[in-house]
Amino acid sequence: MVRNPERRAALVDAAVEVLAAEGARGLTFRAVDTAAGVPTGTASNYFTNRDDLLHQIDAWLHQRLAPDPDAVAELLARPRDRDLVTAFMHNLMDRVERDRTGFLAMMEMRLEASRRPDLRASLMNSLRGDLDEAIAFHTQSELPGGPEEVTLLYLGMRGLILEHLTMPGLLDGAIPGAKVPDDLVTRLVERILPEG
Repeated sequence: MVRNPERRAALVDAAVEVLAAEGARGLTFRAVDTAAGVPTGTASNYFTNRDDLLHQIDAWLHQRLAPDPDAVAELLARPRDRDLVTAFMHNLMDRVERDRTGFLAMMEMRLEASRRPDLRASLMNSLRGDLDEAIAFHTQSELPGGPEEVTLLYLGMRGLILEHLTMPGLLDGAIPGAKVPDDLVTRLVERILPEG
């Protein structure tokens, strides 16, 4: 198998683009080659099969969608209160806006995992690791709330992200006077983490 880490990374990035745009059915080696601008057959030299490519996408998306450590450090300089949790959730929504493709690809990965048991096991492990890491971060950072609140925030934000990315405009006017998604993020945190 060919060993060129930069080319492999470019192919995985191209695969993310294809997955977000075409869905799992459109994720072929030929489509990845086209999106990466490389000769036909290149992706097949880097990935043993489609499952291998999907697992590489899973690993890369978890890195690509992670918060910027500098942004996290800057936020952690603030008081540990509900406003800080709200700021973290707005940071997440900002990342969604900046990398819509990455978040859409992750949604496609979830759908594909519902049909592929081995991918489901791998993705579930990754996603559960993300949730456990979020709970640990929340606790270690002494943010208000605990595992239950973090889990509810996780669920609420995932639902908001899903609606915002896949059905833009659906939530407009659902809560009179609320700006989508900003006000919804703030209200979600307020409902899950009452003041004090």
